[in-house]
Amino acid sequence: MPNKKYCVELTEEQRSRLLERLGRGERPAAEQTRVRILLKVDEGPEGPAWTYARTAEALEVASGTVAGIRRRFCERGLTGCVERKSPDREYDHGLDGKQEAELIRLACSEAPEGQSQWSLRLLANKMVKLDVVEDLSHETVR
Repeated sequence: MPNKKYCVELTEEQRSRLLERLGRGERPAAEQTRVRILLKVDEGPEGPAWTYARTAEALEVASGTVAGIRRRFCERGLTGCVERKSPDREYDHGLDGKQEAELIRLACSEAPEGQSQWSLRLLANKMVKLDVVEDLSHETVR
């Protein structure tokens, strides 16, 4: 059993917020599982203080998952632990609106001679030939 380095003690208000999230049943399953884990490992006065193994077995998750939830609760707090983390990086769009429109128009047009349909590579190459963009990867087209 892992060493309990991270202690989860929920306040009365945190516990009621978690129970409210569960009661509505509108949240994604993974989020509900994280909420249930927090409720079971709560070592506060109202909490059952279940062990890693008992929580993992009851909720059918790995004990590492339980450990990760405990760690995130201590590092990020209740909201940071329960809700899904946004990605850290920003994605640059390879095409602007006009270029995307041209790509869609091209993809909806008749396929080149000898082809039954447009491939991603054919579309990328045609966009470069038409001088819509300087360079375009088939992955950007995808």
